[in-house]
Amino acid sequence: MILSAVDFRITGDEDMVIRDYLVHEFPFRVNLDREMEKISMLRPDEWERHFLKNMDDFYDDATEEERKHLIAFAIKLAKADNVITREENHFLNLLFENWEPENS
Repeated sequence: MILSAVDFRITGDEDMVIRDYLVHEFPFRVNLDREMEKISMLRPDEWERHFLKNMDDFYDDATEEERKHLIAFAIKLAKADNVITREENHFLNLLFENWEPENS
């Protein structure tokens, strides 16, 4: 969800991409409002650390297929408003750089 917030706006299209991903990929219900509240409590300079921690936690618990789905979701989310900002690109690159097979 940080990926959708790094450009300081969340569009309806981005919200739909998030909800669709959660419905199809998570076996349990995720409270989006509570998750957005957690993110809104972070300062922008804390986003990357939070993102990296959650990215690492997900990597440790996910299968390779689930990681591929998350990357596809992240790309779709960044493209949802038809603009990939510098900040969104930075966070996408964090995924690619840290999840390369030789780094796993």
